[in-house]
Amino acid sequence: MSIPDSASQTPAEALTPVTTALVEFLAEARVPTEHGSFTMKLFREKATGAEHVAMVMGEVKGSALVRVHSECMTGDVFGSLRCDCGPQLHFAMSEIGKKGSGVVVYLRQEGRGIGLANKLRAYQLQDQGMDTVEANQHLGFAPDLRNFDAAAEILSYLGVNSVKLMTNNPRKVDTLTQHGVNIEERVPVRSDVQAENERYLGTKARKLGHHIDWLG
Repeated sequence: MSIPDSASQTPAEALTPVTTALVEFLAEARVPTEHGSFTMKLFREKATGAEHVAMVMGEVKGSALVRVHSECMTGDVFGSLRCDCGPQLHFAMSEIGKKGSGVVVYLRQEGRGIGLANKLRAYQLQDQGMDTVEANQHLGFAPDLRNFDAAAEILSYLGVNSVKLMTNNPRKVDTLTQHGVNIEERVPVRSDVQAENERYLGTKARKLGHHIDWLG
């Protein structure tokens, strides 16, 4: 769906931090996965100290297939059915594996930026009848506190200036565009609708503007 709407390093080089305005590069290593072999590149966000990751496969300079993914321990690690985060991450890695190149930028901003403890408190409120937006607001937070500026800078560091972006979230498209990243195409990330996540997906579509047109 169109939107208009390595070079290898020596060990010494790999250990040399490279600092840009928002992030600094710290280290990298090969990480084999079921979807193929990636190079995990670690960055530190200078303002927060958060450590973000770029999982890079193949040649990505210029144009690349990209997923910008925010950390979700419950979904990514433990397979929670309350959200679609785990399936979105695995879809992106699978698509990159099929293509043989691409980047997953993994940002450490759990629970749409409120942290794991508050995310679990929000889950309790959701079990009492609130949706995800109402629960965050009840706890005193905005519906979504995530920031994608670091992702844009990480892509710039990697030499990626044009992307086919795997996302349903228009904010990611807007942020990358504002930072000079050309969005060649928005690739929808579809996931199964289940009893545990149907309301969650509906809330993202209605209240947060996500492109989720397969709910029916």
